[in-house]
Amino acid sequence: MKNYIITGRPGIGKSTLFNNIINTLKKSGIIVGGIKSPEVRDSKGIRIGFKIIDLMSNEEGWLARRNHYSTIKVGKYGIVLEESSRIIREALRKALEKADVIGIDEIGPMELKINVFRTMLEQVLGSNKPKILVIHYRLRDRSILDKIYKVENEKYILTEHNRDLLNKVLPRKILMEIKEITNKK
Repeated sequence: MKNYIITGRPGIGKSTLFNNIINTLKKSGIIVGGIKSPEVRDSKGIRIGFKIIDLMSNEEGWLARRNHYSTIKVGKYGIVLEESSRIIREALRKALEKADVIGIDEIGPMELKINVFRTMLEQVLGSNKPKILVIHYRLRDRSILDKIYKVENEKYILTEHNRDLLNKVLPRKILMEIKEITNKK
């Protein structure tokens, strides 16, 4: 089954495009499961961490927080392991069981430090459901990349020059293809 891959440098709009695609699918009755991990900023605009959100239930918790004590660190962020693992496990389990499409924003070094994420991601990548995947632009994990690129893919590298066009065209294009695949007219 096809993967739709979105990548590009930080701050270019990958999550905005992902959210536009997911919202377009949901509004058309497509069941979307998975996770997203938006950044969280304080009142001064300083990034303090990342949330993890279940795309089906909207349950959320902390993925990582600045200066959080954890045995797993990525830069200045400590992984909130118990909370993030629980949400990831449940969200991706439900997506595998009930969703028409699975979305993940993002597959990156931080998320891959969580064993539950890696295990569940391998199950997701092995499933025959269409997937919308945001991939960190510096992801170098060969085992994960091999699984992603083992099936048919459409890869979109977001830039300042194409992001407006992709936000306009891609959600509808993917919706039409997903409707065809899932027989949801």
